[in-house]
Amino acid sequence: MMEFFKGLLMEEEGQGMTEYGLILGLLVVAVVAAFVILTPQFETLMQSVADILKDPEAATTSTP
Repeated sequence: MMEFFKGLLMEEEGQGMTEYGLILGLLVVAVVAAFVILTPQFETLMQSVADILKDPEAATTSTP
């Protein structure tokens, strides 16, 4: 019986998949965090592009 439990503790099958899963989870957390942090800047950029597309003359005129 003790050999069974010892075998369970020493078994290494699936260890590689677990490591890949942890790395994938870390990457997902990093991407979500970057998305949350960069969303306001992205919205501002998209609004600027939309404003330029609505009135192209305003984009070419500069005021001193």
